[in-house]
Amino acid sequence: MLIFNEFDMETQALSKATSDKISFITYIVPEFASAYKMKIQDAFFYLKKYGAWTFLNQHWNTLHTANPFHTVDYLYRICYQNGGLR
Repeated sequence: MLIFNEFDMETQALSKATSDKISFITYIVPEFASAYKMKIQDAFFYLKKYGAWTFLNQHWNTLHTANPFHTVDYLYRICYQNGGLR
């Protein structure tokens, strides 16, 4: 029974991290869209096309502690460096 409880606690921790990641990403993508006057779906495809989506998924844990203005700026700069025009 003790092993089950330890496993259950690890699963809950993973669920919390996943939940936090989803919450942050669903917050920051609309912020990016709003900053650059895009539809949310267009912002998602733009971020994905120019590499910022990968960066966001890899570094969300650090980015969520930054000011949202700076996070949006980081995403813009990554897109720009990879050929984005906005």
